[in-house]
Amino acid sequence: MPKGLRHAFGVGAFQANVPPHLVQRWLGHASLKTTAIYGDVIGPEERAFAARMWR
Repeated sequence: MPKGLRHAFGVGAFQANVPPHLVQRWLGHASLKTTAIYGDVIGPEERAFAARMWR
């Protein structure tokens, strides 16, 4: 799976309030710390950057 698609899936799962342990399993991460990175990118500032990028 291309890295960008994988990242979009992880961020989308967090935005949809999927429990982190399920996202971890679906992405095949050994550590929940790795999965938590996807949850850090969904704040308001990041959403604003993404909205500008996808105009």
